[in-house]
Amino acid sequence: MITILEVIKKSSEFLLSKGIESSRFNAETLVGHALNLPRMKLYMQFERILSESELELVRPIIRRRAQGEPLQYITGSVDFGGLKFKVDKRALIPRPETEYLIELVQKRLEGKAVSNILDLGTGTGAIALTLAKIYPTSHVVAVDLSELALDLAKENADNLGMADRVTFTKSSWFNSISKLTKFDVIISNPPYLSEKQLESTPIEVKGFEPHTALVSKDNGISDIIIILENFKEYINAGGLLALETGDTQHQRILSIASDRRLAPAESVKDLTGRDRFIFIQN
Repeated sequence: MITILEVIKKSSEFLLSKGIESSRFNAETLVGHALNLPRMKLYMQFERILSESELELVRPIIRRRAQGEPLQYITGSVDFGGLKFKVDKRALIPRPETEYLIELVQKRLEGKAVSNILDLGTGTGAIALTLAKIYPTSHVVAVDLSELALDLAKENADNLGMADRVTFTKSSWFNSISKLTKFDVIISNPPYLSEKQLESTPIEVKGFEPHTALVSKDNGISDIIIILENFKEYINAGGLLALETGDTQHQRILSIASDRRLAPAESVKDLTGRDRFIFIQN
């Protein structure tokens, strides 16, 4: 016989032995997920004996995490911007850095009317749907080249009751976007890793998340350049371009913006002090 607390302790030790950081948090989260218990209820039942059938629910997902599969893919969801998103291998896992990007966008748009928003490379739809919630009178267009990612984003829109707020379109960046509609905000978290940089990422990233959403040519900057070269044809006067980027790319991005006589580009650090975001006010 074994209690919930004992299972958590053993699972935590096993995950730690496999190099999983925050092993106790991972163990608690996965045991709670397997037993369909929120963490507070899990704590209240620490001394409960688990049946063999319950243990059979726990064991396989602990093994999956030990092999490096991301916690969010196993639990199937992530909280982002005050909303819960379904996540799986069809798209990147939304991360806190991107939540911070949205906070920074809100500050720059304070007091301004926002009617049309374009999210390039929408993935799960996290940026598009969060902005649709923040700006309830706006219409959001979200594009992705991956049909699998678009299917996932549409599922999230349906689950959140916002299917009528966001138009999802298959497109390689701006290719399928009409120039007749101008946007107040163009936002993107594009691929910005090089192949070499990807190799140095944890197994959770390089082994499970979609390669095409992570890696870009020309040392990771190719897709960012495409956006910089084309966004002015799609943005309103006074509109805002907001990009999440790699922390080694900012000098080159600033040089490109200057060479192409774009409005002055602003480089902003993330909460860890790394160069992460680029803003251009048209």
